[in-house]
Amino acid sequence: MKRPKVRLSRLRDIGWRLWDPIGLLANAASWETCGFEDEYDGYLMRAATMVRDGEAASVVVDYLIWAEIENMGLSLSPDARERAEAVVKAIQSDEQIWSNLS
Repeated sequence: MKRPKVRLSRLRDIGWRLWDPIGLLANAASWETCGFEDEYDGYLMRAATMVRDGEAASVVVDYLIWAEIENMGLSLSPDARERAEAVVKAIQSDEQIWSNLS
């Protein structure tokens, strides 16, 4: 059985609205017109796949925090866990994030 695929535009909506650890969108109107819309795709796709595959929310949150610190080279920000938790909850609750494979 094929697994549903993520709808990238919905995942980007979640990531840019709730996560954006580098703060790239601070002065831009929309991720759709910013020119760097794919900046977080790899991290968000992995997080979404982890959610889809049944990983515990805390594991996915830890992954996003790890990505900020280890891959992006950022310091641990006071709101890192809150932002990561918001992303995971949004992915879990968005009924339209996954494509329907018939």
